[in-house]
Order: sequence, then structure tokens, then C-alpha cells
Amino acid sequence: MNYLFNSSSRLIAGSVLSYLYSGWVSHLPVRMLRELYLKHYLASFGSGTSVQMGCRFMNGRKVFLGDRNVINFGCCFDGRNCEIRTGCDVSIGPEATILTAGHDTQSTTFGNEDAPVLIGNNVWIAYRAVILPGVTLGEGAVVAAGAVVTKDVEAYSIVAGVPAVKVNERKRDLAYRLEFKPFLI
Repeated sequence: MNYLFNSSSRLIAGSVLSYLYSGWVSHLPVRMLRELYLKHYLASFGSGTSVQMGCRFMNGRKVFLGDRNVINFGCCFDGRNCEIRTGCDVSIGPEATILTAGHDTQSTTFGNEDAPVLIGNNVWIAYRAVILPGVTLGEGAVVAAGAVVTKDVEAYSIVAGVPAVKVNERKRDLAYRLEFKPFLI
């Protein structure tokens, strides 16, 4: 019985923290205030990482953001049941969605299919891309705008479409470090 109370209390606390960030804090126009909240709410918040306004984190305790990530406005991180981990220098475009939970289409009971999402260093996820549960994006991968990624993407591959398929290769000698920290937005 004590375990149920603790589990239930954690679920309620997590829901409140998620609501506070998604409903209120994420709309504050001062980046430093949002960052302060996220450093305590997320499982990890890397040095030099920037999260713009309007992003949502479902169970931030399972979201691990690496160093120098740029998370653009309106992104959704669904860490409800499994972890989302990003490497360093990851750029995630506006309104992109990363899911770790879904439903098994063949389940007679509408059962869940949950799996973590892993994102390597120097990955670029463009505008409104969707990453589905269980996907790993290899180092240097690029996901085109509007793509729906249903399976792993090899390192330095560029994928596009619905479902996403490989359309090209990216140069391997990447030498950039993301540094985007505007005061407002």
C-alpha cells in the first residue's frame, strides 16, 4: 500500500510539474527563467543548451538534453514512459515531436508500445519532423522538415518523407558548436 501511495504521489507531482512548465513557464519570454526551471525539472540539461518558448515536456524526468542543444519553439518531448536522450550540438527545429509512447495497432486491448529515443551528436531535426518510439538517430543525421521517422537512421544519413527514407549523405567532417541563446524567445 505504501508503494502505491509513493507511486501515485510521484505521478501527481510529475503531472503538476509538466503542467506548470507547459502551461505557464514555457510561455515566459525570458529564456533564463525557463532554463532555471528546466535545470531542475529535466533529468539533465546540458551546458549551453537553449529551449525556446512554447515547448512541452511530458515527464521531464526522462528527458536528457546534451550540451549545446538548440530546441526551437513549440517542440514536444514525450518522455512519459521511456527516456529521450540527445547528444551534443543537436538542433531541433520548430514544432518537432519526439514520441516514446504509442499504441500497438494489432492489440485487441489497445495496448501500448513504448520505447526510448536516442539522438546522437550533431543531429539536425528540421521543422515539424516526427520521431516515433524506439528510433535511434545516428551521429550527424539530418531529418528533413515534415518527415516521420519510423526506424533507425544511420550516422550522417539525410532522411525525408513519410515514412522517412534515406535521400542523401551528410559530410562527415562536421566542426560546429551550437551557440544560440537569445535573451527573449
